[in-house]
Amino acid sequence: MKQKVRIFSCTPASWEKRIYNEISKEAWAQWQHKQTMLINEKKLNMMNAEHRKLLEQEMVNFLFEG
Repeated sequence: MKQKVRIFSCTPASWEKRIYNEISKEAWAQWQHKQTMLINEKKLNMMNAEHRKLLEQEMVNFLFEG
């Protein structure tokens, strides 16, 4: 049985329900690690709307299209 994901991050609200219903706890943990790497390596600022949009696209690619 797949464990449900608890979402405590800067995840856009529009994705929360889909992530909760479709993504395993393990996949979410992998994404959180990848997200941290991206923020650090690309020096993303989560106060910047363009940076948040970039991270959102990376999340979609990683969780749903990867």
